[in-house]
Parts: sequence; structure tokens; C-alpha cells
Amino acid sequence: MTLWALMNRFRWSALAAGAVVAGAAGQSATASATAGVGVEAQILAQATRDGHDYITKEITIAPGGGTGWHWHQGRVFGLIESGTLTHFRADCSVDGVYPTGAPITEESGPVHNGRNLGPDPLVMWVVYIDPAGAPPATDAPDPGCGF
Repeated sequence: MTLWALMNRFRWSALAAGAVVAGAAGQSATASATAGVGVEAQILAQATRDGHDYITKEITIAPGGGTGWHWHQGRVFGLIESGTLTHFRADCSVDGVYPTGAPITEESGPVHNGRNLGPDPLVMWVVYIDPAGAPPATDAPDPGCGF
């Protein structure tokens, strides 16, 4: 099965069964980044296969909020459901502005911060593909950007 087919399978499974999985598991938490503000994340689906964890989340960031500085051991694929995500690199520069309907991908490694600079809540659906047992995100200190 190709990675794309696997992601589609998990995406549709998450959308169809998300409420059941989230309700049964009672899993609602804030994002794991150190300085995250105004962030709520709900696990919609998760599975482990062939040494990788596949975790689908719906992440909501309040206006003025952000994920805080963090990095990923694996890859992240997402879709902006509503609002706009402004994505910052560790050198404080903006490396992307993602409006409603835009896809987003993140590679493993680089420290970054996602912020909602708009007036409305930002809602994203994301799929984390990580080595089995790895956290979806690892906290990182502010690299000197002041946010």
C-alpha cells in the first residue's frame, strides 16, 4: 500500500469514526509544544503499523494563539479546515501562510512555530507519521524570536 493510500485510509477512517474514537477514549489535550497558547488538540484516530505510529488529530488554535516552538521526529501532513496558519522557522522568518483549504507538510527535524494571527479560530486536520513510540511533537525553547 502506498503512503498516499495509507494516509487516505486513515483520513477517511478518522473523519468517519472520529467522534466515536475521541468520545470513547476521552482524549482532548493541549498541543505538546512548550509555549503553546490557546491550542486544543483532539485525537481522532491512531494506529501502529510496520514500525510507525499514525496519529490523526484535529487541532484548534484560538486567535492570537500558537503551537509554541517544537519539532517532529517524523513527518506531518495536514489540511487547514478554517482560519489561517502562519508558520515560522527558527530564524524567526515566515516560511508559509496557509489559508483555509491549503495543505501543509512538515519534515522531521527543523524547529518551528505555528501561529494564528487572524481574528478567527484556526482548525487543522493533521496526520503524524512517526517512529513507533515517538511523540508527535517535541518541545523546543524559543530560539530568540520572542513569541
